[in-house]
Amino acid sequence: MRKTIVITGSTRGIGFGLANQFLERGCNVVLNGTSPEGTLKALEALQRFAEHVAGVSADIRTREGISNLCEEAIVRFGRVDIWINNAGVATEMRNVWELDNAVISHVLGVNINGVINGTIIPFLQMQKQGGGKIFNMEGLGSDGYMLDGMTMYGTTKRAISYFTRSFAQEARKTSVQIGTLSPGMVVTDMLCSMVSDGSQESLKKRKFFNVMADDVETVSAFLCNKILSSTDQSPKIRWLTKSRTVAKIAMAPFNKRNYFD
Repeated sequence: MRKTIVITGSTRGIGFGLANQFLERGCNVVLNGTSPEGTLKALEALQRFAEHVAGVSADIRTREGISNLCEEAIVRFGRVDIWINNAGVATEMRNVWELDNAVISHVLGVNINGVINGTIIPFLQMQKQGGGKIFNMEGLGSDGYMLDGMTMYGTTKRAISYFTRSFAQEARKTSVQIGTLSPGMVVTDMLCSMVSDGSQESLKKRKFFNVMADDVETVSAFLCNKILSSTDQSPKIRWLTKSRTVAKIAMAPFNKRNYFD
C-alpha cells in the first residue's frame, strides 16, 4: 500500500527535493505552496508522477490553512501517513531592530504558528486513523548557534526544537511518531541569498559553504530513506553529524566544489 506524504513549503528547495524522492520510492505526495501559481509550477515539474502527486495552495500560518491541506490530502489519497512541516522563511540579514514589525510577524507566523498547527492538526487525524509520523524541520539556531542578521529565524528554529521534543513527550503513549529533521547546510535559495552581495564577508561565507554545504538531491535522498524507515517514537534525523563534519573539514584542502558560480 502506498504511503501518502504531505510536505509544507514543497514547491522548491529541500521540500521539493523531498517530494521528488518520496515519489521515486513509490509514495503519494501532496505538495504545498503559498500561491496557486507556484504550486502549479511544481506540479508540472513532477508530471511523470501525475497519478500520485497533488498540489494544494494554502496559507499554513493559520489553522484553517493547515486543516484545508489535510482535508484535501485525505480526499485525494484517503489518509496521511507522514506529514513534514518544512515551510520556513527568513528575513534579510539585518539586525533585528532594523526589521519592520510586519516582517517579524510573518516569520513568526510561518515558522512557529505553521509548525504548531502543522503538528496538532495531522496528529489528531493520525490518532483517528491509527498512527502516522510527523516531522518538523530544524535549522540554524536549533542548537543555540547565533549568526548576525539571522536572529528572528534562529529564534523560531530554537522554539520549534523545544516544541517538537515536548510534544513528542506528551504524545509518547500514542501511535504517532513526532520527530525532527536536521538537513544541515543545503544549497537552496535561502543559503544563496546569504552570499549574494559580493562583499568580502560573502566571499568568506562562500568558501565555508562550499566545504560544509550539500546539494538538495543528496540531502533529500538521505532524509527520505531515514523517514520511511524510522521506528523511534521521537526520531531525530540528522544529516550533518559530527563525524560527517570532521570528514568535510579534513577533505577541505581537496574540495573543488563551487555552488555559487
